[in-house]
Amino acid sequence: MTVTIVGAQLGDEGKGGVVDLYSDEADVVARYQGGDNAGHTVIEDGTEYKLSLVPSGAVRGKVGVLGNGCVVNPRTLFDEIDDLRERGLDPDVRVARRAHVILPYHRVLDGIEEDVKSESDQEVGTTGRGIGPTYEDKAGRRGVRVGDLLDPDVLRERLEYVVPQKRALAEDVYGLDVDSLDDPEAFDIDALFEEYREFGRRLAENDMTVNAGEFLANTIGDGGNVMLEGAQGTIIDIDHGNYPYVTSSNPTAGGAATGTGLSPGVVGGGEVVGVVKAYLSRVGSGPMPTELGGVAGDTPGYDEQGENDEDLATYIREEGGEYGTVTGRPRRVGWLDVPMLRHAARASGFTGLAVNHLDVLAGMDEVKVGHSYDLDTGEQSSPGSQNAERSEGGEEIFTMPSTTEEWTRCEPNFRTFDGWEDADWAAVAADGYDAIPNGAREYLEYLSDELDTPIYAVGVGADRDETVVVERPY
Repeated sequence: MTVTIVGAQLGDEGKGGVVDLYSDEADVVARYQGGDNAGHTVIEDGTEYKLSLVPSGAVRGKVGVLGNGCVVNPRTLFDEIDDLRERGLDPDVRVARRAHVILPYHRVLDGIEEDVKSESDQEVGTTGRGIGPTYEDKAGRRGVRVGDLLDPDVLRERLEYVVPQKRALAEDVYGLDVDSLDDPEAFDIDALFEEYREFGRRLAENDMTVNAGEFLANTIGDGGNVMLEGAQGTIIDIDHGNYPYVTSSNPTAGGAATGTGLSPGVVGGGEVVGVVKAYLSRVGSGPMPTELGGVAGDTPGYDEQGENDEDLATYIREEGGEYGTVTGRPRRVGWLDVPMLRHAARASGFTGLAVNHLDVLAGMDEVKVGHSYDLDTGEQSSPGSQNAERSEGGEEIFTMPSTTEEWTRCEPNFRTFDGWEDADWAAVAADGYDAIPNGAREYLEYLSDELDTPIYAVGVGADRDETVVVERPY
């Protein structure tokens, strides 16, 4: 059977830890979208493993597959594999031949475009790792696939077609002197051919490439269990997120089918676990109705809003470690946004919830959630609307609106819960769900009721053992 792990918010919900938690019963863990813009952290017995491309099941010694919906940077892939081997692990990673390859020119162009957009405040906040430009080339039918790396003649043909276009874009549109770049070989056909042909040799020598759909279907047919791992989160899904502040792929459960080659019936016939952080965090710009405080340069209208709830925002950041791993930059934080989660649950069909970082909210006098929004429309609800009522502040809605502009005009209606005391969270994890403080259980049960989805796991610490396991999906 399959278990699909989906981020229910804006990414950074702790999906890697949930994959690691449940993958002990899986035979294969497959990533179905995204690239090395992911950041999955697994902590085992106090040892931290940070993974951006290798599937999180590697820490448990599971076979990992990068599905056809992924975009793969071979430099990152082999660096991660080598690093894990140096740390005593032996990752077995297979790569879909249909997956697309991130090349150096993708990374260069990604950075250029984001710089250009920043001049008109339209930047998306990309990681600059070439993810979007690679998906653009995939859709434009000018991409290089992993299977192409295995055939030097095909690889050469692909590069001779696409590299002159990319060089012209850099020079003639963006006005760059390519030869003065930090990586001038990013637009050099010969240099790219030699480097990526060598990656192809290594992939072939280690028998790392697969027809992903066939490989995974055979695993299931032989009685094996497959875990499907998403990167990023629902609200930055290119189709179901707050466009244009989105990634270039589908982190929702539908992406698990298209990104692996398994049928929708197989994915939908298994379990779909939505991962939720007990509060909300966001990296970069875009709407965030339940935001506390703000972050200069990221929060829209920050200069006008002043110091609203800044002390509380700082407390949550400190307790939750909500700072950039490399930059130290504070992340935006806010109360849990339930309309967002209703949208995520509908889009993916969650059969269970894993709620992380519950311990971060301990010790507060009260905890709030955004239960609904007031959308300032100036108009009556459309006939037949099943999800809207009139309220004094405008139209009360219970799920995210379809456009980012409407979401910007939403004001949250909060529900308040009594806070809960701090606890020996390791002991709570060992003793089970009933050991969770009463206020925290009330909070969890509200969430479960609103999403009509049972709680499967509750994260109360960073380590694998600091999770209250309620249900095991396999």
